Amino acid sequence: MHLKTLIKDRRGAAAVEFAFVAPVMILMYYGLAELTQGMMADRRASHVASAIGDLVAQDTMINTSEMNDIFNVGKAIIAPFPTNGLSMRVTSIRKDSSGAIQVMWSKSSGSMGVLTTVASVPAGLIANNESVILAESSYVYNSATKQALPNALTFTQKYYLKPRKTAQVTWSTS
Repeated sequence: MHLKTLIKDRRGAAAVEFAFVAPVMILMYYGLAELTQGMMADRRASHVASAIGDLVAQDTMINTSEMNDIFNVGKAIIAPFPTNGLSMRVTSIRKDSSGAIQVMWSKSSGSMGVLTTVASVPAGLIANNESVILAESSYVYNSATKQALPNALTFTQKYYLKPRKTAQVTWSTS
C-alpha cells in the first residue's frame, strides 16, 4: 500500500528534473561567458592594430617618444585584459620605381621583433614610388576559468594603411 502511494506521489519531480538539467545549464553559461570574453579579446586586438596604424599614418615624421606613446595607446585599448600578452609592430613599407618592396623602418613592442624584409603585399595595394604603413598586433588570450577554453588562444591582426599627409611617414632619430 505504501508503494502505490509512493509511485503516484509527484511532489519531488521538479527537484529531480532540476538536478539533471542544472549542471548542463551551468556549463553552458560558463562556456558562453568564456567564449564571449575570447571574442572581446579578439576584437580589442584588432582595434589595437587598426588604431596604432592609423595614428602613425596621420603623422609625417615619427620618433621614439611618439612611437612609445602610440604603443601605450595600444595597451590602453586592450584593457581590461592583461597587457603582458600583447605585442605590436609598426612598419613603413615602400615600393621603389622598379617595383621592389623594401622596409624603410620597423618598430615593435612586446615579443614581436622588428620586420627587416617583406616578401609581398596584397596585390594592387602599393604603386611604384608609394609607401604604406603595416600595423600588426598579436594577443595571447588566457581564459580566467580555463573551462571551455583550457589552452591559450593567440589572436593576430594585420592592417595596411596609406599615409595621409605625406607620401611616406619617415623615422626621425631625434
